[in-house]
Amino acid sequence: MLKQRVITALVLLAILLPALFHANTVPFTIVLLVLVAAGAWEWGRLNGLGGTGAVATGAVCLAMCGASWQFGWIQAPLASLWTLAGACWVLGGAFLLRGGVAGWPKIARSVRLVGGVLALWVTWLAVVQARQVGVNYLLSILALVWAADIFAYFAGRAFGLKFTRNKLAPAISPGKSWEGVWGGMAGVAVLAIVWVALDASSQATVASFYSRLAAKGYWLLLLGVVFMAAMSVVGDLVESLVKRSAGMKDSSNLLPGHGGVLDRIDALLPTLPLAMMLTHFAAA
Repeated sequence: MLKQRVITALVLLAILLPALFHANTVPFTIVLLVLVAAGAWEWGRLNGLGGTGAVATGAVCLAMCGASWQFGWIQAPLASLWTLAGACWVLGGAFLLRGGVAGWPKIARSVRLVGGVLALWVTWLAVVQARQVGVNYLLSILALVWAADIFAYFAGRAFGLKFTRNKLAPAISPGKSWEGVWGGMAGVAVLAIVWVALDASSQATVASFYSRLAAKGYWLLLLGVVFMAAMSVVGDLVESLVKRSAGMKDSSNLLPGHGGVLDRIDALLPTLPLAMMLTHFAAA
């Protein structure tokens, strides 16, 4: 299993890194198109569609992203869209987690399918626009999610249930603890402050997400990154909820040793649009 995970990770890096750092953003945009279409295909399967239906779901998402590209939306200011997407994730995430695994099948499948495809489409728009802003900006957002996950894991292992009696969401993801969440939040706060300092010392030509928030005050920076860390947990839990409802351990086997595309990007689905929203607010 470890060998399989390492090989898959190396192959992904060999594809993603050259596309990410290429002077032209088109290769990265195309790679993301493929990944998002694959995620939509997985979403169809998780919601009970057969082979043809799942492929059609992926094709619809691909067409939406392609049309947005054609119409120039990847360069357009979309502050209203980011705000709407952020509100939907905050309110919708709370609603879904409150309903739990049992509540998911009670939502009409058409609503579930449309909601998932829209979430993937908005995320694609957000990550493509973030790359157009600059690599430092995009990486700072991605690093926030990765750091939140890593710090949460180690804090959960070290302090899980030592300060609270109940786990975070035992019916959805039994391994997660409140201590892990707090550790993730503390970790991203440290990461953000260090990144801002590095931006300043290196005189970065493209400001990171953190530096853009810090320009309005460190209070906004800390609130923003803690909020983003919390929403990354929401994205993770929502996908776990859907998988449990579907009786599936992974969203697919597209990435041997890692599961599916949705398993890798679940925490990014809420955080990328929210990062774009917060950036627009900070620039106002």
